Order: sequence, then C-alpha cells, then structure tokens
Amino acid sequence: MDSTPARILRSAVRDLDFAATADGLRAGAPVGVHPSIDLAVAVFPRGRPPVWANLLFSREHPDGVVADIDARAGAARGLRFDADLQDAKGDSIAWLPGADWRQLPFQPLRPGDARLPRFVAPYPASLLKLMVAVGLGLAVDRGLSAWPAALEPMIVVSDNDATTECVALLHRLELVDALNRRFAELDLATLQLNGTRPDGGWRNADGSGVGQIHMTAWDTVRLLWLLDAMAPPPPWLPPGTTLLKDGTRAHLHGVLRRQQLDHVLSSGSLRGVPGWVPGLPDAPAFAHKTGNTQNYASDAGIVQAGDVHYIVAVLTNLGTRYAPDERCATTWRLPTLGAAVHRLMETLS
Repeated sequence: MDSTPARILRSAVRDLDFAATADGLRAGAPVGVHPSIDLAVAVFPRGRPPVWANLLFSREHPDGVVADIDARAGAARGLRFDADLQDAKGDSIAWLPGADWRQLPFQPLRPGDARLPRFVAPYPASLLKLMVAVGLGLAVDRGLSAWPAALEPMIVVSDNDATTECVALLHRLELVDALNRRFAELDLATLQLNGTRPDGGWRNADGSGVGQIHMTAWDTVRLLWLLDAMAPPPPWLPPGTTLLKDGTRAHLHGVLRRQQLDHVLSSGSLRGVPGWVPGLPDAPAFAHKTGNTQNYASDAGIVQAGDVHYIVAVLTNLGTRYAPDERCATTWRLPTLGAAVHRLMETLS
C-alpha cells in the first residue's frame, strides 16, 4: 500500500492511546500494554488500481508494524503469525493481567523463519462464522445442500446455537477439511476452522475455539474480496479463479448486509449509550460480521457507501472486559478507529 495511507492509519491508532484503555480485570485501571490490533483494508477507487495495507500492533509492537504485501496483494510477509492459546481450563491465558509472553508456548500458524518478528493472532470470536458461512456456500455450489435456515441467525444476530447447527451440517457433508484446503489453495493460509466436532461443537469447551480456529485481518480482507462482486479480480490468483458461484456469493453478501450488530467498527446498535461515538457506516452499507467475547472483539466486511467502496477487517483482544457499558462489545476506541478508517477511504475513493 502507498506509504502515506499506511502512515495515516498508523497515526490514527497511535492517537487513540489504546494502552490507556480501562480493563475490567484490572478494576478499571489501564491495560498497561498496547492491546493486539490486526487491521487491514483494501480500497477500490473508481478508475484506479486498488490500494491496501495491513497494520499490526501489540505489546511487542506498540508503534505498529506495516506488513509487507507485494503488488499482487499476496499473503502478508515479514511477520510470523503465532496461534492464540488457552489452558486446560479454557482460559485465554495470553490476555490475562500480568501474562508473561516469554513463558508461553506460542506456535506459528504457518511454517516460517523463527527470526521474523511475531504477531500473536487474537482469536476471531464470532467472526469465525464467516468461514462457516463460506463452507455452506461451497455445499450449495456442489449440490450437497440448500442454504440452511440457521445461516441467517448465525450471521445476522450471531446466534451460537445456529452456528452449532451449521458446523454439524458441514461435518455431515464432509466439508470441514475441504474448506480448510480451499482456503490454503486460495493463499489464505491463516484462515483455519480446526478442532470442530461432528456434533457441531466449535467452542473452547468442545476442544475447539481459542488455539484451534484462526483468522488474520489481511487474509480476511482477501476472503471478502472473493465475496465482493463489485471488486476487481483478485490479483494474487490466476485469472478466472472464484470461490463461490455468482448467485451463492450474492446470497451470502445479502445476509451480511442484514447485520444487526453494529457495535465494533460501526456503532449504530449503541446509539443512546452514554459516551456514544460514530463509527463506520452501519449495515446495510457495511455488509459485515462481528465477533466479541470477554477477551476479543473483531469486525470485518464490505463497505459500499456512495462512491466509497472498500473492505476492512480488524481482530483485537479488546473484548467486553474493556467496554465502558454493559451494552457495549468493546471500548469506544474501536468505532472511533472505524470512523478514521472511513474518512481515509473517502479521500482515496
């Protein structure tokens, strides 16, 4: 990506002073270290080539790292993505107050040079349901199933029981491993739906969840690029490569447009909450999926608002323990960042 937009995004994150975010597990004291933020964008200006960037911040990279992405929008280079961790009790131990990362057994998501700077990839939380939905799209395209009724609640209101139904269906159709292989074939190696069970189990208690299911922001942006009919052809793949058939892709995009949880990068679901700040445009302009737990907040989708067209993804460890109100999914800093992203995308469009 052009160095100027990357510099603006990096400054936007720095200006928000994320290390000062109040942490509920520290009785409201600042978190004290820079939270992990994996932010990626790709913008499609009319009549001009796409522009993209991936910026990553953490306690080990508080000033931020700009990922090396080639002119074909290939996989992020120059970084080693390490998997998140949970202990035997199912706790996300990397994010506990006082966690010493030097003592934790992080493992890389993909083979790479151990000398590369690492970024510990936060668990995507319910953003993982986007991968499940793509698997269902593969089932539709292969004539193995119709769209299940559970797709809509899984995406639109992030219903966990609906997700269990959908994961169980993928297992019955023997598509879970096929989905992971397809991601790898499309050079989206950090997208991995691992450890799920034939009965639909996908959470920590099922032996899945944190440490098993992985996503990174840049690969999520490129997955959404493949789901965006208005985007140019993906330059990192051979001409004519597709993920889903046109009708299947359009159906899934339509479901994402009906999102009812605008509470991470967008904030329309939280109007009226004290301290409210505007974020990205809400759905349907932002066709997206969010994820949040106590430890995690994520959001990714396609923005089409007037002449502005871009894809954005963010994965963080800024879950509800950092929220200023019980109705919030995360700190107000994330929708504030969303608004900054949108202003920059307007200037590039």
